[in-house]
Amino acid sequence: MEVAANCSLRVKRPLLDPRFEGYKLSLEPLPCYQLELDAAVAEVKLRDDQYTLEHMHAFGMYNYLHCDSWYQDSVYYIDNLGRVMNLTVMLDTALGKPREVFRLPTDLTACDNRLCASVHFTSSTWVTLSDGTGRLYLIGTDTNKYEIIKHDILRGKSVPHYAAIEPDGKGLMIVSYKSFTFVHVGQDLEENKNETMSEKIKEPLYYWQQTEDDLTVTVRLPEGSSKEDIQVQFLPEHINIVLKGQRFLEGNLYSSIDQESSTWIIKENNSLEIFLTKKNEGLTWPELVVGDKQGEFIRDSAQCAAIAERLMHLTSEELNPNPDKEKPPCNAQELEECDIFFEESSSLCRFDGSTLKTTHVVNLGSNQYLFSVIVDPKEMPCFCLRHDVDALLWQPHSSKQEDMWEHIATFNALGYVQASKRDKKFFACAPNYSYAALCECLRRVFIYRQPTPMSTVLYNRKEGRQVGQVAKQQVASLETNDPILGFQATNERLFVLTTKNLFLIKVNTEN
Repeated sequence: MEVAANCSLRVKRPLLDPRFEGYKLSLEPLPCYQLELDAAVAEVKLRDDQYTLEHMHAFGMYNYLHCDSWYQDSVYYIDNLGRVMNLTVMLDTALGKPREVFRLPTDLTACDNRLCASVHFTSSTWVTLSDGTGRLYLIGTDTNKYEIIKHDILRGKSVPHYAAIEPDGKGLMIVSYKSFTFVHVGQDLEENKNETMSEKIKEPLYYWQQTEDDLTVTVRLPEGSSKEDIQVQFLPEHINIVLKGQRFLEGNLYSSIDQESSTWIIKENNSLEIFLTKKNEGLTWPELVVGDKQGEFIRDSAQCAAIAERLMHLTSEELNPNPDKEKPPCNAQELEECDIFFEESSSLCRFDGSTLKTTHVVNLGSNQYLFSVIVDPKEMPCFCLRHDVDALLWQPHSSKQEDMWEHIATFNALGYVQASKRDKKFFACAPNYSYAALCECLRRVFIYRQPTPMSTVLYNRKEGRQVGQVAKQQVASLETNDPILGFQATNERLFVLTTKNLFLIKVNTEN
């Protein structure tokens, strides 16, 4: 039996800047253009029964704006009329409305269980298009014909962060926090049916959240449950929940609670809410019951705000901060609350296209996945991971078996910066690494430029050294109250898609 090779990502030390001090807020204006859409974007909204974190990853955080990496500054989206719309920027002062380039023959609005439609520019001459209803279109711009010669099913228990086929078609790479396996189409149907039933993604047994003082556990009760059917026993370091005579949850708590102050109630929506008071106030619990994986943690907004306040030193609110003010470089050895990851450790896997077996595995640990970007359209997309305080960009090379992932760029302190944005939705960066960008769910876009040489001589008066480079932060506020649905970056511009508008922010104003 072949065993996948355990690999690691090799960081290039010359690309790291341990003395990076933070971003200086720049008030330089960013030209922004707004285009009104003829029809709304074909958005898939969450139904009432789609309330899990996986549903949010699959639908709520989906990027509806697609960039043609073969032609800079050309973006696409699909509207609710089934039209594939394109905007290609030629001149900043002569922006036309998005134009229709293809129309799906299916009525998207008539399908209740559809997925998000997507577009992928496989080469400079053809495109793959999924309408979200199970149909895949191959659209060519030349006279070549294409056919599907192989069909395999890849099944997993989580929404993958990253998935890409190698340029030669001989392999597949996936970043996810739960494992994926291939299912052969030719297998016995009954066997597949039974396997599918056993591999269905299980709903969490309970949901829990916490503040500095207490914890709240929510359990969905069976229909017809009453107060007499529920027994909850609180001990200083133990909890026992029994529903209708069956043990529901029992085990040692992560830390001590005040059992006298802890209580429970039945809500009107047929759910059980349990309130636990922490003995050690301020302690962050990474898990509720030691060793139990049946629950799902929900971050508390107040906790995120506290983390954001602690990380504000990385993004200056002043145009010219006082050089004497003590602002130490980012220390990779100091960990804060944002370093605690409550989901399982992610992994990067490479599958062989012929055998469908896993050939390489990288345990990413706390290297949180941030985003992906196509730097070279002839290569696989790069993926960006958090490493300590920074964000590192990795380029996969399928041809290099011994050194398959290359560290090609570093975005200083972006790991901490993104943790301070509690309403963040999309990440992106320029293909030439000149800047990284982040947008919130509504309105605001943050741009973090790589350090550039100073046009004037500036000295750090405290240390007596000349400051040769400065990294800038810029903020753009969009004139809309609609949620942001898409976000793409090129070397020259940022494209932001909302339900009814497409915004263009010119990032490179030197040209």
